Amino acid sequence: MARIAVLGLGAIGGVVAAELAALGRHEVVVCVREPLQRLSVQRPQGTLDLPMRALTDPAQATPVDWVLLCTKAHQTASVAPWLARLCAAGTRVAVLQNGIGHAQRVGPFIGDARVVPTIVYYNGERMAPDRMRLRPAGQYEMAVEDSADGRDFTALLDGSVMRLLQTDDLATLAWRKLLINAVANPVTALTLQRQAVFRRADIAALCLDILEEAASVGRADGAQLTADEPAAIMRTLLTYPPDAGTSMYFDRLTGRALEVEALTGAIVARGQELGVRTPLNGLLQTLLRAVSESAVA
Repeated sequence: MARIAVLGLGAIGGVVAAELAALGRHEVVVCVREPLQRLSVQRPQGTLDLPMRALTDPAQATPVDWVLLCTKAHQTASVAPWLARLCAAGTRVAVLQNGIGHAQRVGPFIGDARVVPTIVYYNGERMAPDRMRLRPAGQYEMAVEDSADGRDFTALLDGSVMRLLQTDDLATLAWRKLLINAVANPVTALTLQRQAVFRRADIAALCLDILEEAASVGRADGAQLTADEPAAIMRTLLTYPPDAGTSMYFDRLTGRALEVEALTGAIVARGQELGVRTPLNGLLQTLLRAVSESAVA
């Protein structure tokens, strides 16, 4: 039995918390702002509806074996009090966040605990504080390094509907996921449309140009991206349900700040460091910042 704390009960955290709790072999606690007693997740295999232990104050927390950090990347510093209480020398922190540079972003807040970077592929939607919806998106729900920590994380979810890929090139997969986010999140947030917007020929053409630019940064950063990577990313996007949203789309609908710097901002910043021009991504960054800075939450 592993002691597991899920930090951030949004679309991603709610789904994985329910899957872990449903296995019945772990001690699972969720760290939330408001109390809750149950958690419900709609999924193709059937709805999970189960009791959930919740903590609402970092002072209630004690060290655990695993922390699943499921907040947005820009919220990492705000949960530092939780991380300080949950982490000890033997704790492993699976970072289920967008972007690249997971270890650099989270490392300053976890002391002697170890970071386990995790790429999330599944599409989750938070329908209420205690109710989520899971939509599979591709062959796997998550990817981790083919290492002892990665294999142990995979074992935590063994028997659930979560399919995990273990890879010896997580950096390339992280860039591929970032490329998806480079168009999926900004375009849906700025147009206030769900995935169906990518069926428009003019939007698809614009996305290809944005992706070509971002892929150039990824290659300069060492990612093994193919020459037709942008076209492959667009084909992947078109496999998603037309009515599926993105995290940035839902954040804009609810007036929350957007995850700009970990997505588009990461591409622009890395491009500047590597000497790769990113005018289109820079334009998106400026527009997204303007929207985010006007958010009410």
